[in-house]
Amino acid sequence: MVFDYLQSDPLLGRFFEPFIFERVPASGKSAAKLYINEVESCDIYLGIFGKEYGYEDAEGVSPTEREFDHAALHHRTRLVFISSHKASERHPKEAALIKKAEQTIVRKRFASTSELKASLYASLIRYLEEKEFIRTAPFDATLNRKATIDDLDAEKITKFVQIARRTRNFPISAAAKAKEILTHLNLIVDGQIANAAILLFGKAPQRFFICSEVKCAHFHGTDVVKPIPSYQVYKGDVFQMVNQAVDFVLSKIDLSVGLRNASTQAPISYELPRAAVIEAIVNAVVHRDYTSNASVQVMLFKDRLEIWNPGNLPFGLTTEKLRLPHPSIPHNPLLAEPMYLAGFIERMGTGTRDIIKLCREANLNPPEFIQEEIFRTIIWRPVTDKVTVQATDQATDQATEQATGQATGQATGQATGQATGQATGQVPEEVRRLVLILKGEMKRTEIQEILGLRHHENFRDNYLLPALDAGIVEMIFPENPKHPKQAYRLSKKGKALKRSLKAKDKKS
Repeated sequence: MVFDYLQSDPLLGRFFEPFIFERVPASGKSAAKLYINEVESCDIYLGIFGKEYGYEDAEGVSPTEREFDHAALHHRTRLVFISSHKASERHPKEAALIKKAEQTIVRKRFASTSELKASLYASLIRYLEEKEFIRTAPFDATLNRKATIDDLDAEKITKFVQIARRTRNFPISAAAKAKEILTHLNLIVDGQIANAAILLFGKAPQRFFICSEVKCAHFHGTDVVKPIPSYQVYKGDVFQMVNQAVDFVLSKIDLSVGLRNASTQAPISYELPRAAVIEAIVNAVVHRDYTSNASVQVMLFKDRLEIWNPGNLPFGLTTEKLRLPHPSIPHNPLLAEPMYLAGFIERMGTGTRDIIKLCREANLNPPEFIQEEIFRTIIWRPVTDKVTVQATDQATDQATEQATGQATGQATGQATGQATGQATGQVPEEVRRLVLILKGEMKRTEIQEILGLRHHENFRDNYLLPALDAGIVEMIFPENPKHPKQAYRLSKKGKALKRSLKAKDKKS
């Protein structure tokens, strides 16, 4: 079917000449030598792996596996399509061959001949595009016929330039006109703006690209189980989506507050390296396929963080090569550069290796990169004895609540004692973190910087407002919430909560 399809399709037939051993006429040549020579002379090895392993030579290896290995030896592009049979239905050697392919190259599964044809067509068109046999612009560089410069937010552009000048010495002034800035970033051509401009600075990017969103979910176990304890869908420009997704993860993972030995402010650290979380989420948002109806998904489980990206690695780049020095081949280059200029990533083309390095330095298990229907990044959380921690927390909660309740009740009355007792067990985790790092009078920007949070609305809605509403934190200018010198401090109730939390940490 594939042989006939490649010859008969009007477009593919112009570029590809298929060879299969079954169509070779009888001759006196060695069959093994014939197909091995063809592998060496071809541009692409296309494997279709099903249930049976097939004929085995004297060494017990099939011609299919010989071809596969020979294509790897000679660095040929390898496209492998795997039938949807269950593992139990496959010949053991065929299952082993599939496993070998899964560890080294990009592969695609199919359940019918129509699915195989569709997947094959998409893969070969991508090959032609990347080899520039046919020329099409990347999605982010494509000019959008429906959008105008009025669909962009001038304030976002100015803010970006201010950050880029401070972070990367961006040469254009923040006072420059939007058109000049966009021209320097290759985001406008003859008055028409590119898709990347909308995703970076659009007033409402989802009006043009409905699936440009990030879905975040937190599960208490190791599997996707409904109902989902915490679920958010973040929209906006790419900077906003990255910030919100990173803040979501940081608010759900463990945080430790160190001692004030080196400065007046206690240092904090998250169980997962913040830089690795940012890098993985930026990679997903920047390198995703924006023509796909799928969304970027960020899922935090008990044992791992998974980030799903609806996209594919470029031809020639494998998950194995991601762990080694490799060229930077951004799927959306006009998105990648502004993310670098704004300081979201430290270097271009080193993302996966930086994640590996950061995880190693944090004594975490090596991260995993998996290319299937979508691209997945897995960052493993630290291995801890959850049962022991929970038991200790329960015992400490009870002891702390009793001790604090009695002491406070004697000093200031039953109402204060109840408030302090409830504080250790009922306030949101975000509020606890705010209480632990708050010292004296601090501005909002100072608090966000210490916590490593970048999205103002997320900090306000999940950290600051709940603490203010609970009377745990107070403003120094309560009569004027928007005062230019506004700062925040712990209330009497907040100070009691902080003492209780510290006592709990010492006991645990």
